[in-house]
Amino acid sequence: MLAPKERKIFCLNNIASVGLAKFRKGYEVTDNIDEAAGILVRSADMKSMNFPAGLRAIARAGAGVNNIPIEACSEDGIVVFNTPGANANSVKELVIAALLLASRDIFGGISWVRENSANPEITKTAEKAKKNFAGHEIKGKTLGVIGLGAIGVQVANAAVGLGMNVLGYDPYLSVKSAWMLSPMVKHADSPEEVYAVSDFITIHVPAMDSTRHMLNAEAFARMKTGIKILNFARDVLVDEEALRDSLTSGQVSRYVSDFPNTTSAALPNSIVLPHLGASTEEAEDNCAVMAALQLQDYLDNGNITNSVNFPELNAGTCGAEARVAILHRNIPNMLSQITSFFGSNDLNIENLQNKARGKYAYTLLDISHKMPDDTTERLREIEGVLRVRRVKERS
Repeated sequence: MLAPKERKIFCLNNIASVGLAKFRKGYEVTDNIDEAAGILVRSADMKSMNFPAGLRAIARAGAGVNNIPIEACSEDGIVVFNTPGANANSVKELVIAALLLASRDIFGGISWVRENSANPEITKTAEKAKKNFAGHEIKGKTLGVIGLGAIGVQVANAAVGLGMNVLGYDPYLSVKSAWMLSPMVKHADSPEEVYAVSDFITIHVPAMDSTRHMLNAEAFARMKTGIKILNFARDVLVDEEALRDSLTSGQVSRYVSDFPNTTSAALPNSIVLPHLGASTEEAEDNCAVMAALQLQDYLDNGNITNSVNFPELNAGTCGAEARVAILHRNIPNMLSQITSFFGSNDLNIENLQNKARGKYAYTLLDISHKMPDDTTERLREIEGVLRVRRVKERS
């Protein structure tokens, strides 16, 4: 029978117990990273870490992976997973709160009440003071949503439900997101189209070289005077030095961010929160469960779901004599060299799946006969192979 292997998992951060409980019998959380087959992580910085030779995968309990050295992991044949959508509702709710905070001076009103708490005439005085904090309703205003992934779609749909006009931009809109998006959301052909008409702009794109400082002095100048900007994605998406000038001049009237740093924390006319977006108990549980299940499915079956560095591939559970997983470069003649090895050893390939993603590819094979003991070593000799793993074998 195909007996499940015992495996050890190392947690770099506190991972919700509901997620750890998803691992089957035979899995164990270890305090020794050197014996771990998989790592679960949230926000810990892994960029300077040296990974043990036996590490197969890293699962990030969250969407962003800028704390993980993706390129180094790819070259070592370490699959990196994230959990897109698991915390989407949590972030969406906070973005909606940010819309209200940006449109009405709620914080200013709260501060006024606290400062006047000892005033016996506070009730009467409040009637005169409240006009300073009144603000505007969001109903009928235009919200521009840049990035229509799991979070952006939920924000756009919620804003429609609140009576806002919503304009969305995403050149990489997935079929899944398109199906989930409200038909009331209008589609923009460029960010500039969003800038020109929006009263509020919220960004929901990943932090990459191509998106760094995408909201800069030039972008602010193209926006309506008094624009309100919400950033619950990553601080590096906004040129905060240029933003300071726009906030001072009034071109941008309010900035709400979930990413405190030495620049954002001191910006005028801004509200900066201590990274609360995905910090609800529900979001942490959802992320932990998704990360654990994806990590286990890869270690037990070789299936890849929601990897950021290798292609998605699912061959289900293995019913053949054995299953072998090969992570390799996406270069010509790889697949023929791999299949030739099995053919030359009279090993029948019962099922084969191969997919590529950019520079890297993944091949998963179910074999009808017992493999030679040196299968892994010989496959590794093929130029371009990064890692070979005997996933399952009949005992």
